[in-house]
Amino acid sequence: MNIDFNKNSDGLVPAIIQDAMTKNVLMLGYMNEAAYLKTMEIGKVTFFSRSKNRLWTKGEESGNFLQLETIELDCDNDTLLIQARPNGPTCHKGTNTCWNGTNEQSYGFLSTLESTISERVENANASNSYIASLFKKGINKIAQKVGEEAVEVVIEAKDTNDILFLEESADLLFHYLLLLRAKGYGLNHVVSVLKEREK
Repeated sequence: MNIDFNKNSDGLVPAIIQDAMTKNVLMLGYMNEAAYLKTMEIGKVTFFSRSKNRLWTKGEESGNFLQLETIELDCDNDTLLIQARPNGPTCHKGTNTCWNGTNEQSYGFLSTLESTISERVENANASNSYIASLFKKGINKIAQKVGEEAVEVVIEAKDTNDILFLEESADLLFHYLLLLRAKGYGLNHVVSVLKEREK
């Protein structure tokens, strides 16, 4: 890896740390060549501490190491993107990230949709939404809707109307999220099962 440590007079390059699983940004540190080589050697992310003026392996005092997964170099060869597995909180203040954020898996819009579903279910008595009304009918009705939508997806898959196929696919995914919620689960639980199978 052709890292340009000489671009800055201090010989340091920024190292962005990203959780290898959740893809959330955890922290920003700096590496010199010795820190990079040490990271590669021990498999734990090591920085050059500007305040301590020495190499510093994240977690050497707290035990909250960052286990190295991958290192990527940007287009200018002067910034690193490091994917790691955190052993505990990353920030020295005890939070999961240095931006005081949670380090939870997110599936973008699908996670937002899961939150909307939960909100409508929890406020079912005050809501006249489709979600609330379906949940009032119970799990059998929700499961039945998943079955109906699955059949419609199969029917449209055998046809040539791509728009209808995608619309029915969206209906199936939406109702499946409802069923997961009705059973007390979410996408994270399903993804965990799939990851176990990957092994």
